[in-house]
Amino acid sequence: MTSPTIVRARVADSLRRLYLSALDERLDALLSEAARKEQTFLDFLDTLLTEELSSKQRKRVTMGISIAHFPTVKTLDEFDFKFQPSVDAKLMRELATGRFIANAENVILFGPPGVGKTHLAIGLGRAIVEAGHSVLFESATALLGALARAEAEGKLDEKLRFYAKPKLLIIDELGYLPFEKRSAHLFFQLVARRYEKGSLLITTNQLVTHWGTVFGDEVLAAAILDRLLHHSHTMVIQGESYRLKQKRRAGLVSPSNTKAE
Repeated sequence: MTSPTIVRARVADSLRRLYLSALDERLDALLSEAARKEQTFLDFLDTLLTEELSSKQRKRVTMGISIAHFPTVKTLDEFDFKFQPSVDAKLMRELATGRFIANAENVILFGPPGVGKTHLAIGLGRAIVEAGHSVLFESATALLGALARAEAEGKLDEKLRFYAKPKLLIIDELGYLPFEKRSAHLFFQLVARRYEKGSLLITTNQLVTHWGTVFGDEVLAAAILDRLLHHSHTMVIQGESYRLKQKRRAGLVSPSNTKAE
């Protein structure tokens, strides 16, 4: 009969060679728990597989969030839907399942500064990572700057492929600054590249009726909107700025000043 010590060492070696790192680290604890509970062989196998799958899921989510480059840590659970009743909580929970990704549908969040658009975008992005999809977060300014540099270096197609790769591309704060005409054309190329192939989530302070001014070209704006809105979920957020609310609570802004702003 083979010594338990030898068997234990052989099992540990097999786990490492199979890249089952979670089981390798927790094997002794799992063996003790199985003995205490008098688990059957099938129950013990189920425990082992569940442990390893859970570990791999946590690592995958951690890596996905790192790759997404979210600027801050925000979740949908932290969002105060009561403070912003214009936000459709039911729709947000539905989008968080990630089903819209399968149909390459877009999400566009409209609203003035401070109402929580970026919070919702990050929270939804994290939920999509947890659902098993790749996500990338970029501000509109950074994205257009990257496209312009790539074009100047003769690497535009390479950069467009990079932005076309994630299942969900989040573009934050579109419309806060007007586009130069060339930048508008670059943005159109990106939207066209992802059309019906990958989802976009865009936050913007400009309603679609003002996009002609944002892009400096009514025809180009119409072409962009035609592709963005074809398969999309849109939400107009109306309400008070979270930042003004916090300043008022801290006594930095009086109610009369808030109304004036």
